[in-house]
Amino acid sequence: MSSQGTAHDEIDFEFLGNASGQPYTVHTNVYAQGVGNKEQQFRLWYDPTLAFHTYTILWNPLRIIYMVDNIPIRVFNNYIANGVQYPTSQPMKVYASLWNADDWATQGGQVKTDWTKAPFTATYKNYNANGCIVNGTTNSCTNKPRQSWQTMGLDANAKKKIQTLQQKYMIYNYCTDLKRFPQGLPRECGLPKF
Repeated sequence: MSSQGTAHDEIDFEFLGNASGQPYTVHTNVYAQGVGNKEQQFRLWYDPTLAFHTYTILWNPLRIIYMVDNIPIRVFNNYIANGVQYPTSQPMKVYASLWNADDWATQGGQVKTDWTKAPFTATYKNYNANGCIVNGTTNSCTNKPRQSWQTMGLDANAKKKIQTLQQKYMIYNYCTDLKRFPQGLPRECGLPKF
């Protein structure tokens, strides 16, 4: 999902390229006011080309929850009160596409796209969106009863699941990358995760 412009907000849920037979990597990132650098990556525990799966981004005023088959894999909390940027004020559009990022996304750019295998296709089914429609200054959620997704968080069971999943399948977390952030990790990295 992304808004427009240089100070855009964006919530990424991307599959990175891989070499045949290798596990697939899911890349997540959050941009607020044009600044991202909040990546987490996961090795999938299944081959996503063999069957359809459900991929969910739940974005509400409190947090962003990424889920695979209704299992949370990542949470990014709204810590604006602590000085952490969070996408709150820009309407976004959903994009589902294929694009070439073999300069960085395929094992750090080591695996190049084999264009002889084109055309490349992606198939989607049962797409569902539930949200607020913003048109200029009007918001479809204003003055209406809240829906459950607008305040949803993780219960104790979901917190256990996400901790186990992250321990087993997370392969990159910007909050542990001291080489990338030698002056200190981003502020949100020291705040509660779930």
